[in-house]
Amino acid sequence: MSLLWRDRIDVFLAPGRIDLARSSRGFKPVKQSAVHPAVTVQIAPPESGHVAWEKPLQQLDEMLPESAGAGMTMTLSNHFVRYAVLTPQVEITSPEEVMAYADFRMREIYGTRVDHWVISINSWDPVYGAISAAIPQELMAKIAEISERHAIRLNGIEPYFTAVLDRWGKQLDRRKSYVAVIETGRLCIGVLENNIWRNIRNQRLQHSQRNQHSVAEALWVALDQEAVLSGHKDSIEQVFLFAPEHPSLVLPPDCGWQAMPLSTGNSPAPGHYPKPLTEPEEESACHA
Repeated sequence: MSLLWRDRIDVFLAPGRIDLARSSRGFKPVKQSAVHPAVTVQIAPPESGHVAWEKPLQQLDEMLPESAGAGMTMTLSNHFVRYAVLTPQVEITSPEEVMAYADFRMREIYGTRVDHWVISINSWDPVYGAISAAIPQELMAKIAEISERHAIRLNGIEPYFTAVLDRWGKQLDRRKSYVAVIETGRLCIGVLENNIWRNIRNQRLQHSQRNQHSVAEALWVALDQEAVLSGHKDSIEQVFLFAPEHPSLVLPPDCGWQAMPLSTGNSPAPGHYPKPLTEPEEESACHA
């Protein structure tokens, strides 16, 4: 089948949900909303002894009949990904050296668990470094297996945090930027300084930190911790925020942080990115 005519499936895979959007493609892409609106399915929590991605993949398998010949791109929740910063190393230039460096950094942080992960790197530069991401090998294999069984072409698997950077990275202040990606139960923050990624934290939010108020508090605390680690904080710092599941999330005016939304009307989030499953809560600001 010609790629010009291949239908497209975009999927967001998370522990508690599947978001799937389809678009039909001819010589020119047809607007997605005119073909198939995005579909969201909530997933029950994993049972004891089961990995968090097992049920979402079972649900995805059930959503793909009659999809043969389509091309699929999947965005993976930060729940399923581990990150590491690769600081600049001017002597590292070849792809083999870069992969060895990424493997070393991952093992420094996560130990022998790396033996069962697939590592990827976004745009290595010896002067500016890169971000490395790791995904469980078993998860990658299951996604490939489902794609093959439904005769779907797997076009790519994207970690959520780096996918956001790829789409909106040009908005960042390369001199200094804090970037926060928030989803249900997970907060991921990256610190960029002088065009070099200094740190990435990918932390779980407790069940008690799921509403707008508590998510904002958790974000504020994490940002202050990152500022301390950086060694310097201006009186007002900007954080570039991507939190489509929390559209009303704001930080209080006296907290020392100003949130700058990455997704706007002129640059909306893709249709398969997660959106609120319930109406936003009335309370939208956090207080000390």
